[in-house]
Amino acid sequence: MKKRNIVIIVTSLLVPAILLTIGLISVKDENPVTLTLWHNYGGQLKEKMDVMIEEFNGTIGAKEGVIISVTSISGSATLHEKLTMAANQDPGAPTLPDITTAYPKTALILEEKELLVDLENLFTEKELSAYIPRFIEEGRLSKEKLCVFPTAKSTEVLFINQTIFDRLAEATGASLEDLQTFEGIMKTAALYYEWTDNQTPEIKNDGKTFFVSDSLFNYTLIGCRQLKSDFMKDDAFHFSDPIVRKVWESYFNPATKGQYAIFDGYSADLAKTGDIVCSTGSTAGVSFYSPTVTYSDNTTEPAEMTILPYPVFVDGDKVAVQRGAGMCIIKSDKKKEKLAGLFLKWFTSPEVNLRFVSSTGYLPVTEAAYGDIMQEEINHISDPNVKKLLEVSRVMQTEYDYYISPLFDGIDELMDSYNTHLKTLADASKKTYLSLLDTQEAELAFNIIIESKYDEFTSYFK
Repeated sequence: MKKRNIVIIVTSLLVPAILLTIGLISVKDENPVTLTLWHNYGGQLKEKMDVMIEEFNGTIGAKEGVIISVTSISGSATLHEKLTMAANQDPGAPTLPDITTAYPKTALILEEKELLVDLENLFTEKELSAYIPRFIEEGRLSKEKLCVFPTAKSTEVLFINQTIFDRLAEATGASLEDLQTFEGIMKTAALYYEWTDNQTPEIKNDGKTFFVSDSLFNYTLIGCRQLKSDFMKDDAFHFSDPIVRKVWESYFNPATKGQYAIFDGYSADLAKTGDIVCSTGSTAGVSFYSPTVTYSDNTTEPAEMTILPYPVFVDGDKVAVQRGAGMCIIKSDKKKEKLAGLFLKWFTSPEVNLRFVSSTGYLPVTEAAYGDIMQEEINHISDPNVKKLLEVSRVMQTEYDYYISPLFDGIDELMDSYNTHLKTLADASKKTYLSLLDTQEAELAFNIIIESKYDEFTSYFK
């Protein structure tokens, strides 16, 4: 009886010691700190986020005595509304979380209320140097304070239906090299319109559109920056700059001629029906491009995709937009803030961050993640389009400058207004142009249409 008691006592002492040694429990586990997290990752990213948080809680969290608890998952717009209500202490507003994903415009509201931790106090200079500088820079809402930490970024690339393009190339000599520049895309779009128009000689002027941009605002913003000019100055459009007009016309003119699509949705929808051959859009949209095209006559065909870096205007710099939310830490107490910083360090470490973003079209945020680690990840990805996207992202990370979009009160409304008015005017001009072709030569008809359209467009914003 005494011997048995001794065994029980010894065992009760040894088991915790063994578990502690292998890292399954910690002395700090007796009173773990719970940090609440709000995020806007849905679909596939939600599933990955669940796995990541479970992994953190079972490893680093267990060792350091911290548990991450997700208490809200919302779309970007809903999350913005909830955070704004909480920041303003509106009636019925929820309590702010310890950590939240946020776009810079949302973080700016929180920062104005002095609710955000300066993340530079949680990272050493050496630690911060591991991240892509432009991604860090976007999170500085003031020169002295880092408010938003990059966790999953995106940029824009060129998506191409290689299946359709191969037929065009065989018939006309068009080349993928031409699609490296916007001037080359304009040239190829005119070629494609003529080629498809000639396939139905009994129907005049029914050529097909070749290209579309998911964001005409970004198209103009980045085009101007590539050509060393500013689309916006002092929180307003800089329409008097001839470069702005050049970039504007590079979309408006081919759209009026029916060579570029005018569309309110996303390019992936037009790609599914074969109504475009190529488009510029977010890397995060890669999964929305269908491997099959279904034409208007209900016939279908497989569609191989090619992905190229974002096109550049001739003689321009390699510049592309950077997009995506980051994470903010809400002020609380030093212990909680430090543990929240620990989670951000783990979540954005090269291996972990790459596992989170690799199959989604988002981009990792550290320099190291684009090296051998990414190549190893590419080797294990089954989706060929994601593989191509990651290869392109490696090129762009090395060769391109990621431009930070302007941030000020009312920017979203201004962007929407620009996109809407440009599409509306282009659509009306296209209809008038096509009607004039019944009585006028194409060049004369186009010159009649285009003569005062830029001035008409800019008058909307005066």
